Amino acid sequence: MQSNKKILGFASAIFVAMLWGVSGAFAQFLFREKEFNAEWLVTVRLLISGVLMLIFGLLQKNPDIKKIWKDRKDAIQLVVFSILGMLTVQYTYFVTILHSNAATATVLQYTGPVFIAIYIALRLKKWPKPIEILAIGLAMLGTFLLVTHGNISTLNITPTALIWGIASAIALAAYTIMPVHLLDRYSPIAIIGWSMLIAGIAMSIIHPPHRLVGIWDGETYATVAFIVFLGTLIPFYIFLTAIKNIGPQRASLLACAEPLSATFIAITYFGVEFHYMDWIGSLCIITTILLLTKIKKKILPEPEL
Repeated sequence: MQSNKKILGFASAIFVAMLWGVSGAFAQFLFREKEFNAEWLVTVRLLISGVLMLIFGLLQKNPDIKKIWKDRKDAIQLVVFSILGMLTVQYTYFVTILHSNAATATVLQYTGPVFIAIYIALRLKKWPKPIEILAIGLAMLGTFLLVTHGNISTLNITPTALIWGIASAIALAAYTIMPVHLLDRYSPIAIIGWSMLIAGIAMSIIHPPHRLVGIWDGETYATVAFIVFLGTLIPFYIFLTAIKNIGPQRASLLACAEPLSATFIAITYFGVEFHYMDWIGSLCIITTILLLTKIKKKILPEPEL
């Protein structure tokens, strides 16, 4: 029985990572082919997913859905995390896709663990361990190869895409670190549901969801539905189940399939050119994730929560 749970957990984590990667590629499709902007897509994605996740939690009679608002300090922390964590990580990622492509955006965002390692070293006032220094060096090398193809005088992506990509990585680090206290006290579904809804409401001020953008046809409806349901709501829930079955560390390692799936879809279906330098750079960054995941788990909870 335990063995079946582990198998299901591994399969679920890989499946979720693939869905996240495909979701990024589909967002690229909306930006390039349907003239969408990142603001509307992020607003709708967060609002719908947040509402449905909270409804699901209420149907399960999860007490944390209401309990989290009874402590003033926790409520404030939840709102701060929703804006500076959930909203920021979502928005910076999609804007990076808008200015580059899903593969590049996903790989750049996955340099986030490097900033986590740096934060931990500063927080503990300890010089990084050799394995951490190696990981940081690999991430820097991978990013350099990805954006320059090895030629320091040229940029393979626009400066805007690079800036947003680095911002996305920093946002992922903040998203991982900020909810530590909340995750010790409340269930992930309550934190995710509320943070998505709050972030969606905040984003609505910038771009109301009723102000439609882009070209709407059958493909558009199907793609938006995929991003909201199969790219956000369902994967988040399935990933929580995977964590229960195989633990957060293994689940996080398997989530490395996300940049690979985003790259595969971008190349296969959207004609994005990935040169050998891009592959080498991506491999360096994925190796960084594998090296750092085990270290950061000793101090921090699962990033995807």
